[in-house]
Amino acid sequence: MPSRVERRTVDLSHYPDLVVVYLGMRVNRLTGLKTLAGFGPRIARSVEARPDGLLRHENFVLSIFPMHAGMRQYWRDMESLLAWTRSEPHRAWWKNFLRDSGGTGFWHETYLMRGGMEAIYDDVAVPLGFSSFAPVVAARGAMFGAAHRAARGENMEPVVSEKDMYG
Repeated sequence: MPSRVERRTVDLSHYPDLVVVYLGMRVNRLTGLKTLAGFGPRIARSVEARPDGLLRHENFVLSIFPMHAGMRQYWRDMESLLAWTRSEPHRAWWKNFLRDSGGTGFWHETYLMRGGMEAIYDDVAVPLGFSSFAPVVAARGAMFGAAHRAARGENMEPVVSEKDMYG
C-alpha cells in the first residue's frame, strides 16, 4: 500500500553545536499580566535586531488560564547564546526580574546538540518540564549559572552573580 504521508527530516550536520532553548513566563498573580504583556514588545525588538547566532525564534501559548506564554529559540552554539544573555537588553531584563518577578514565574530549559541539558525555574508555582519528574534543588553554587549547569563554559560568569543576588 503506498504511503500518503510525505515524510521529511533535516540534516543538522551543518549545525554541530546547535542549542535549543525553551523559555516561558507564567502569570502567578493578576499583576503578572502587566509584566507578561510588557515583555512581548521588548522581546520582539530584540529578535528583530537579529542577535549573532540566533537562527530562529518562535512564540507560542502554553495555556490561557493561567496565562502561560513561551518561546523556542535555536542558537548556532552555546557561546552565542551566552554572549547575548550577557549583553543589553537581556542583562537589564534579567537583573530587574531577579529583583522582582512582577507576579510571574519564569523558566527555561536548554538542550545542546553536543550533549548536556540545563534548566532554571524562578518563581514557578507548579512543577513543569524537568521539574515535574527530576529532583528540584536550590540554584546555588555550581547550579547557579546556566553555563555551569550545562557543564559548559566553567569560566563564564552568570549574568547576575550569586553574591549580588544573595549578598
